[in-house]
Amino acid sequence: MIDFRLDPEQEELRATVRRFAEEQVAPVIGELYERKEFPYDLVRRMGEMGLFGLPIPEEHGGMGGDYFALCLALEELGRVDSSVAITLEAGVALGAMPIYRHGDDAQRARWLPGLCSGEILGAFGLTEPGGGSDVPGGMRTTAKLDGDTWVINGTKTFITNSGTDITGLITVTAITGERPDGRPEISTIIVPAGTPGLTVGEPMSKVGWNCSDTHELALDDCRVPAENLLGERGRGYAQFLRALDEGRIAIAAVSVGLAQGCVDECLRYVKERQAFGRAIGEFQALQFKIADMEVRAHTARLAYYHAAAKMLAGEPMKREASIAKLVASDAAMDNARDATQVFGGYGFMNEFPVGRFYRDAKILEIGEGTSEVQRMLIARELGLPA
Repeated sequence: MIDFRLDPEQEELRATVRRFAEEQVAPVIGELYERKEFPYDLVRRMGEMGLFGLPIPEEHGGMGGDYFALCLALEELGRVDSSVAITLEAGVALGAMPIYRHGDDAQRARWLPGLCSGEILGAFGLTEPGGGSDVPGGMRTTAKLDGDTWVINGTKTFITNSGTDITGLITVTAITGERPDGRPEISTIIVPAGTPGLTVGEPMSKVGWNCSDTHELALDDCRVPAENLLGERGRGYAQFLRALDEGRIAIAAVSVGLAQGCVDECLRYVKERQAFGRAIGEFQALQFKIADMEVRAHTARLAYYHAAAKMLAGEPMKREASIAKLVASDAAMDNARDATQVFGGYGFMNEFPVGRFYRDAKILEIGEGTSEVQRMLIARELGLPA
C-alpha cells in the first residue's frame, strides 16, 4: 500500500522551514514587497539553514538530502511568500543543480560550495525576447570559439537571480554551431557575474513576485574561457530539458504552498470577520468555497509528491512533472481568486497576504513552461501526434 506520510526527518525539515516562514518571513515580507526590495537578510538566513544545499551531496558543500526535501521547503515558504520561495527554487533548481548534474570536478569545486551556502546565487540564462516557449527555434544567442575563449553575443530575458549583489554566475544557453541535420547545436556556458561584455538591465517591473530579482541580460562580445563549457558541447538543449522537468516539480511545490496559504489565511479571517451578527465562517457558502480550496491544495500536493517519487526512483517522470505543474498552478490561481473573494474589499488591499498571493499566482501558470505547454507535453506522453 502506498504511504504518503513523511518520515521523521522530513517532518522535522518541514516544521523547521514552517517556523522560519511564520516567524521570520511573515513579519517583514509585506514591507519588502511594497518597496520591491530583494530580501538579502532572509536569503542569508536560508543559506545558514542549509536550504540552498538541500539536494546537493555533502562533499560538494550541500546537505546530502534530495530533491523532495527541497520541494518540502519550497511548499512551506510558498505558504507565506512566493518571492522568497522562488528565489530559493531558482537558486537551487536552475543555479546549483545544472553545475552539480553536468559540471566537471573543477567547476563543481569552484561554484557549488558558495551556491550551497547561499553566499552566491546562480541564474539560468535560457529565455530570449523573441523565443518564449519555442526555445530552440527562438534562440539567437551565439557562442563562437576564438582560440581558447568563448565569445558570446545575444540577449536573455526574465532571468531570475541575475542581478543581485550576490549573483555569482549565469549559465547561458547559446548556439555553438550546426548539427548535421541542419538544426542548431546548443551548448551551455558558465558566465561569471561581472564578466566584461555582460550587461545586466534594470530590474523588471512585475505584477507580482516583487521581492524576487528579474532582469534582462545583454552579452556583447562577452569572453569566457573554453573550460567554462558546462558538460558536453551540443548537449545544452538536453540539459535545459532536464532542468525544466525537475524545475516543474519544484514550481508545483511553490504553487501548492500558495494554494495552502490561501486556505490558512481564509480560515483565520472567517473566524474573526463579523457580518449580519455572526462570524462569516458560519455561512455555508463560504464553508463550501474554503472546502473546495482545501481539495485543490490537497490534490495538487499528491501530484507533486508522485512526480518527485518517480524522479528520485530514477524513473521517467516527464508526464508526472507536467501534470503536477499544471494541477498545482491551477490550484494556486483558483485559490488566490477565491481567497480574495472571501476577504472582500480587504482582499484587494496589499496589507493582507491574500492580495499578495493573488498578484503572485498568475506567473505560476506561465514560468517553467506555460499551462498550454504542459498540456502539449502530457498529450505527447500519451502517444498523441506532435
